[in-house]
Amino acid sequence: MLFKRVKPLDQIIATAEKKALTRQLGAFQLTMLGIGAIIGTGIFVLTAEAGQKAGPGMMVSFVIAAVVCGLAALAYAELASMVPVAGSAYTYTYGVLGEGMAWVVGWALVLEYTIAASTVCVGWSGYVNGLLAAHGMGLPEFLRTGPMDGGAFNLLAFLIGLVITFLLVVGTSKSAVVNACLVLIKVFALTIFIILALPKVQETNFHPFVPNGWGSPMGGIGVLGAAASIFFAYVGFDAVSTAAEETKNPNRNIPIGLIGSLGVCTIYYLLVSYGAIGSVGAQPITSASGVALQPGSPEMAAACKASDALVCSKEALAHVLRMLHFVGWGDLIGAAASIALPSVILTMTYGQTRIFFTMARDGLLPESLSKIHPRFHTPHVITLITGIFVSIFGALYPVGQLADITNSGTLFAFMMVAIGVMVLRVTQPERKRPFRTPLVWVVCPLAVFGCLLLFVNLPTTTLKVFFGWGIVGLVIYYLYGHRKSHLANGTESA
Repeated sequence: MLFKRVKPLDQIIATAEKKALTRQLGAFQLTMLGIGAIIGTGIFVLTAEAGQKAGPGMMVSFVIAAVVCGLAALAYAELASMVPVAGSAYTYTYGVLGEGMAWVVGWALVLEYTIAASTVCVGWSGYVNGLLAAHGMGLPEFLRTGPMDGGAFNLLAFLIGLVITFLLVVGTSKSAVVNACLVLIKVFALTIFIILALPKVQETNFHPFVPNGWGSPMGGIGVLGAAASIFFAYVGFDAVSTAAEETKNPNRNIPIGLIGSLGVCTIYYLLVSYGAIGSVGAQPITSASGVALQPGSPEMAAACKASDALVCSKEALAHVLRMLHFVGWGDLIGAAASIALPSVILTMTYGQTRIFFTMARDGLLPESLSKIHPRFHTPHVITLITGIFVSIFGALYPVGQLADITNSGTLFAFMMVAIGVMVLRVTQPERKRPFRTPLVWVVCPLAVFGCLLLFVNLPTTTLKVFFGWGIVGLVIYYLYGHRKSHLANGTESA
């Protein structure tokens, strides 16, 4: 049932062919696009979460996550170049594995985009709260974090979500110049951190290197558990893949952009984590029985009440510099994160609204969700609904739990993309591929295996949320989308 109603690829790309984009992006522009999309909450905030899960071994976690992302990116690029239209992995799956699986993927992408936006809201609030507290203007403790993180309501995370929603409704967009400036701000902040932290590194801070072991399935702790969480630090690289239609010589430039952006970010991440670990230490906080506490748990929040350990920080990089007595530079890092991170919230929320818009246009969600505002010309209904949920999740949940939930949906979607590439190589080998995944029968199986390995190393709670969300999605599909589908009812325009 799930694999029926395959939407022909020719039908999917017909609209795109009517209004083709100019091929103008080279390897350098793609690499910068990828770096701008990747660097965000993952490195600025989740360094502390990764330290709690893996200790100094989180440096290995960064490499593992980067390799899995690189494999998935090569698979993603082939489908993106073949089907350069809106809808991301949802659209690709519709044309390869059928409507039911496309719905499952689209539903899973809610966890990638909506929860990712909430995650960045929480990460942003951590840095702004830190800046306010450092200058004697801090909010009351209960308004700084959500209920599972020692507070009651994360006010700043809630407010930034609403502000971004308002901007998206009225149609405010970021120019290329503004976007480039934000990229430079983020890279500058990381560069300053590296320059200041590396000379303070002490070899003793790296022992023990793997205090929690390599991890076990559904445990969420250890090097693999940290890799499953830190995967969030690389989410966004698919922005390179989705630019395939606008890329000159995509066979050459897309892999350069993908591997180049992932490579640059991985080097930065390794240097940042090395500086943070080596300068102030990153050993996990344990229970009385010696077991590492789960980040984002009430137990962890209680243990961190009187601790200035890196693994407890909500503004990891600024916190490290302040501990090293670079207070002014720490504030500058906090300011840089505060300025740059909202652009990531906007990008993620925008992506979610466009996926929902595409699903509604296909008849799988109510058509009212795809209504366009008469004045602002934006899908305001779905934008408002998405933005409200982004804000509420950001106000109530800790950053680590949100990041893990994001990763569950992302890893599942990437697995489906890699499978889709292999299926199309068999079923439609003659179809034009502006970019071809190299060594496809090695790369794609490894991408599936890598995504699955990280998926099963997410915390048990996260996996329960993922499968619970999936069941809810299937119920909605069979009650509504299965009957209302334009493809099924013959109302789909060619």
